[in-house]
Amino acid sequence: MQLITSKDNEIIKNIKKLKDKKYRNQQKEFIIEGIKLIEEAIEENAKIKMIVVCEGCVEEGSIDQKLLYQIAKYNCIYVSEKIFASITDVKNPQGMLAIIEMENSEEKIKYDEDIIFVLDGIQDPGNLGTILRTIDSVGLTQVIVSKDTVDAYNPKVVRSTMGAIFRVKVIESQDIIRTMRNIKKHKFEIVATSLDTNNSIYDIDYDKKVIVIGNEANGVSKEILSISDEKAKIPMLGKTESLNAAVATSVIAYEYVRRIKYQSM
Repeated sequence: MQLITSKDNEIIKNIKKLKDKKYRNQQKEFIIEGIKLIEEAIEENAKIKMIVVCEGCVEEGSIDQKLLYQIAKYNCIYVSEKIFASITDVKNPQGMLAIIEMENSEEKIKYDEDIIFVLDGIQDPGNLGTILRTIDSVGLTQVIVSKDTVDAYNPKVVRSTMGAIFRVKVIESQDIIRTMRNIKKHKFEIVATSLDTNNSIYDIDYDKKVIVIGNEANGVSKEILSISDEKAKIPMLGKTESLNAAVATSVIAYEYVRRIKYQSM
């Protein structure tokens, strides 16, 4: 068993660098942390490059033996409690993290799904993580994000996806307008979420639609609005004017579920 006790070890230095988006993109790797996420990674056949285990947690018995047997099949290293504390990104770590190889974010868009969500400048990591989890929950397998959207492999995003990061392809567009024009060529219509309309999310159909969720503060950009086929909003019956981006996505996603699953019943 390899035990690392020095903060100057090259492996430890590399893990610390992976907290930076630029280095993650260079290495095409990201960090996951916690027992549940590592179990999800194993179950989803994620490309696990390395698993790092806190030696003290094993000695305490806080990590299940069955999981220890599973991770033994991978490149697995053990570190002292002091070293693990220096690389963890959570307040109460479970004593295990892993380095995962990124999927190719430039993979082609799939056009065989009823709807495609596009995220235009989402900034909050918790929002993005929750949106990915919601998309996964309704059986969709991809999301398109503008280049100014928060990094999907940010540790806070990854944790809040609760494993959906392994099932939902995040396609980062360097030119979101060009990407959406190309999607329209596949007979999809663009629906931008906006307060500036009388059209409701209950008025649109959910066949071959791109649903655009805008930035938390500014909404969908003017450029996207200008090429949209229609705008839609979630009706507000109380005094609140709008919903959090992640909540809004969930409401729309489950209107889609209701429509395709239950409307004909």
